[in-house]
Amino acid sequence: MDLQLKDRTVVVTGASSGVGLATARYLLSEGARVAACARDAGRLSAAFDEFSWADKDAVYLASCDVTDQDATNSFIAGTLDRFGAVDGLVCNAGRSLMATLQDTTDQQLRDEFSLKIFGVLNMVRSARSALNASPHGSVVNVNAILSRQPELRLAATSAARAALLNLTHSLAEDLATEGTRVNSVLLGLVDTGQWRRRFEEAGSELDYEAWSAEIAANRGIKLGRFGTAEEVAFHIVSLLSPLSGYTTGATIDVGGGVGRYV
Repeated sequence: MDLQLKDRTVVVTGASSGVGLATARYLLSEGARVAACARDAGRLSAAFDEFSWADKDAVYLASCDVTDQDATNSFIAGTLDRFGAVDGLVCNAGRSLMATLQDTTDQQLRDEFSLKIFGVLNMVRSARSALNASPHGSVVNVNAILSRQPELRLAATSAARAALLNLTHSLAEDLATEGTRVNSVLLGLVDTGQWRRRFEEAGSELDYEAWSAEIAANRGIKLGRFGTAEEVAFHIVSLLSPLSGYTTGATIDVGGGVGRYV
């Protein structure tokens, strides 16, 4: 299926690994132009070296701290200098803080909200005019099922994710009058480098597949496994497509059935 993304410019944050990198790969395969950022420029560049099949003129890479408005302004300005437009924005920069409220410092809580809220709001502010100038402006915020189903061991992250979901609905209403759509993808457990590192640190006698399946069972994931970054990227790219032009303010769960809310 042609998703009608050829020659459209999409910005992807947190693009050096996992979901962000998989999304960039999918977009390039659809003929889109990708402006990708991450905090570590070297890691970002190394990650994109795998796309030897892609048109190098269709890729713009830069370091960017999405919690810094000046940095996001500079990144979007660089994207416009390179491609002349921004048609889509994928706000994917994020992390999880594994800690209960009792074990979370005030600064850690502030950092979680800074990344989850300002990491999105700064990018939207920087790209808003360009998105509104596009005939198919679209924003996809990569969020988590934690936003609707909090976990005590991820207390600060759960709270920040809930705030982001609320913000996303406000942005959807605000930007709709300008023709830009805003939607969310809510993740469950996804097989990324973070989980691979946790597996190595655990020192388990199980192999990774058995170890991750055990965690999936303990977390109540009905499909019995972690998701893949590619499975998430499919939904992100689909929401960016003009074929989803009548969808805004929506959320899609990609969690293997872990969501228990109504």
